Amino acid sequence: MAPRLLLLQLLRSGPRGVAVSPGVVPCRSLSTGPGSGEYLQRSIVPTMHYQDSLPRLPIPKLEDTMRRYLSAQKPLLDDDQLRKTEQCCKSFESGTGKELHELLVAQDKKNKHTSYISGPWFDMYLTARDSVVLNFNPFMAFNPDPKPEYNDQLTRATNMTVSAIRFLKTLRDGLLEPEVFHLNPAKSDTDAFKRVIRYVPSFLSWYGAYLVNAYPLDMSQYFRLFNSTRLPKPGRDELFTDAKARHLLVLRRGHFYIFDVLDQDGNIVSPSKIQAHLRYILTDSSPVPEFPLAYLTSENRDVWAEVRQKLVHGGNGQTLEKVDSAVFCLCLDDFPIKDLVHLSHTMLHGDGTNRWFDKSFNLIVAKDGTAAVHFEHAWGDGVAVLRFFNEVFKDSTETPAVTPQSRPAGTDSSAAVQKLRFELSDALKSAIAAAKDKFEATMRTLAIDCFQFQRGGKEFLKKQKLSPDAVAQLAFQMAFLRQYGQTVATYESCSTAAFKHGRTETIRPASVFTKRCSEAFVREPSRHSASSLQHMLAECSKYHGQLTKEAAMGQGFDRHLFALRHLAAARGIALPDLYLDPAYGQINHNILSTSTLSSPAVNVGGFAPVVPDGFGIAYAVHDNWIGCNVSSYPGRDAREFLHCLERCLQDIFDALEGKSIKT
Repeated sequence: MAPRLLLLQLLRSGPRGVAVSPGVVPCRSLSTGPGSGEYLQRSIVPTMHYQDSLPRLPIPKLEDTMRRYLSAQKPLLDDDQLRKTEQCCKSFESGTGKELHELLVAQDKKNKHTSYISGPWFDMYLTARDSVVLNFNPFMAFNPDPKPEYNDQLTRATNMTVSAIRFLKTLRDGLLEPEVFHLNPAKSDTDAFKRVIRYVPSFLSWYGAYLVNAYPLDMSQYFRLFNSTRLPKPGRDELFTDAKARHLLVLRRGHFYIFDVLDQDGNIVSPSKIQAHLRYILTDSSPVPEFPLAYLTSENRDVWAEVRQKLVHGGNGQTLEKVDSAVFCLCLDDFPIKDLVHLSHTMLHGDGTNRWFDKSFNLIVAKDGTAAVHFEHAWGDGVAVLRFFNEVFKDSTETPAVTPQSRPAGTDSSAAVQKLRFELSDALKSAIAAAKDKFEATMRTLAIDCFQFQRGGKEFLKKQKLSPDAVAQLAFQMAFLRQYGQTVATYESCSTAAFKHGRTETIRPASVFTKRCSEAFVREPSRHSASSLQHMLAECSKYHGQLTKEAAMGQGFDRHLFALRHLAAARGIALPDLYLDPAYGQINHNILSTSTLSSPAVNVGGFAPVVPDGFGIAYAVHDNWIGCNVSSYPGRDAREFLHCLERCLQDIFDALEGKSIKT
């Protein structure tokens, strides 16, 4: 199984699924030709061919979970705290935890169509009452179109919209290449292999791929990409999808517009007509509404649920259905992007008027053509979003539907484009005003900063036989120790999409190895030779690799303990002492929440901290440089953290080059 482990250590996604599969790019596909066609590709293997035969997500052994949990606690606890936690673990493993584990295993055997984590994970997202903005929704920004003239807002919005609809058509017609990681593409990513594997029955197909070192991934979340919205409900939200709807939702200056992008036969409306309709919307000179409805999607979910009922009862039900069922939401912003920090704020939250935060995703295109995807997280994780993201970038830049010289169709857009209007009572206006005040107050508290370390990246670190991701994670540990003098709970999410209905597992980068190494670099560098520091770096890299492999194989501890706790609550079983132990609360208070982004299409990504006193760290280790985008609230200083991070990376590179480290 070693090749499988090698694959899976690559499948990392961010805490909110912000993506990331370094090197995992959708497999080779057949383009339909420049600027034309209904499809992105025509896969000879049906899109969902492997889904039925995907292996099931394993439930770890309880004793392994306890051992891994204690290992993750060691760098965070003093001796007395650790002894108490060890006792809690022993009691849990031999008592209530054992009973819950047996119940979980029995329940899992009865539900072979899914994974043990899928239901509890949906519950976790949908029962959360906090605003989805900052707390859950992340963003990924596209690189500019390589052809500068194609970054005109109208041209790029048209091309990306058409490419997104091509993706929808390709997916629904079963012509999208299955998501597969190829360890030996010369054998498995070939027409010859595909012609054979397509005739293998679905319930056996995964095994056929495995024989040639190809590893299909779960694609069960993909159908929620389109025509989907998270609906606010009291206590627990619902995911809504209406695959029959054919219209696009466009937001501009807080106004809502819809027009069909698919005709009655399911064919894509001509790109020149889509371009004409978008041009028509861009020429609407209406000012921003006094009470922009979009603010409501940033509210507390119970508050929003109550207000939504008032909207429906006030005669807005059918209009809201058009918003909810739209293929996706295209947001056209009326200003250019100044820099990466401005880009991050714009795409992560904006001014609240021009996003429908509940849609499965918002495709945002700024005045200068800067584009991003902002996505709601309950429906799925970063693997599906990144695949969509990569395909849209590739198709819109390589086979654009329109050119800067293209003339929009001579069509009556005033008849085709419907501007949605909402009836707002005084109570609804008050609710919008309150949501606006809350939104603006919250956004003022968020700081974002970024930097690029240009001294080296993946190529140099691999020559040193070190994991680039392990070095980045170690640098975060060192930076926090330098800034605040502590080692704290750290979260790095790992995709378990190699399993049926897999979601994520947690890598815990803070370890006894990173703590020892960080203290050597930060507190006493003069006492250690370069070779001694290099040895510690190698230990950190090796252990991080082990943690990554275990997590990718579903062998972490976080999801198992989460599922056991969820089961106890569902069965009315008193919460075991393990969960009441302050150490459990502390390790789940993730002060460093991290996500790596790696794709030729991604410019930058980002998300907010998951706790008030934390950092949200989006990063990428490129071939020759390292990028980092960090967010914080007033309790922490993102800019100072980046200064410390740069110093720590310099020290690591000095040590690797045999230089002494300055105190």
